[in-house]
Amino acid sequence: MPRPTFPQASTLTAYVATIPAANLLVTHHGVVPVGFGQVAPAGVYMVGLALVLRDLAREATGRAAVWAAIGIGAVLSWWLADPALAVASTAAFLVAESMDFAVYEPLRQRGLLVAMVASNVVGMAADSLIFLLVAFGNFDYLPGQLLGKAWMTVAAVLILVAVRRYRARAVTA
Repeated sequence: MPRPTFPQASTLTAYVATIPAANLLVTHHGVVPVGFGQVAPAGVYMVGLALVLRDLAREATGRAAVWAAIGIGAVLSWWLADPALAVASTAAFLVAESMDFAVYEPLRQRGLLVAMVASNVVGMAADSLIFLLVAFGNFDYLPGQLLGKAWMTVAAVLILVAVRRYRARAVTA
C-alpha cells in the first residue's frame, strides 16, 4: 500500500501552532478535567495533538522540516507564554520528539498507524514527565496528562482509519 500523502504546509503549520497554543492554554486556563476524575494542565490536548501532527508532518515534509518546526514553536512559546512554561515545554518537546522519532522511524515500515501509536505512547510519557517536573516540580498531574494525550491519539487514529476507508471506497467506486 502506498504511503498516504498529507498537505505539507497546513500539516506543518498546525504542528507549529500546537506548541505555543499548549503553553497559552496552561497560562490562561490552568488545569482542565480530562475524564475519570483526572485533571491536567490545559495544554494537554494540544500536546496530544502535536504528537499526532508531528508524525503526519514527518510524512508530509520530512525530518528536517519537523525539527525546524519544533524550533519555531519553541521561539513562539517564548514570545507568547510564561517563560517558565516555555522552558518546560521546550525541554519536554525536544526530548519527547527525539524519542518519538527514535520509535517512529523504524516502525514506519509496519504502517503509519502502528508507528504513530507506538511513538505517541513513548512521546506522551517523555513529554509528561519532563514538562511536569520542570514546570511544576512534581508529577501530580501525570495520570491526567497521560489520559488527555491518549484521548487525542485515539481520536486521531479513528479519524485516520475513517479517512482511509473513505478513500478506499472512493477509489473502488
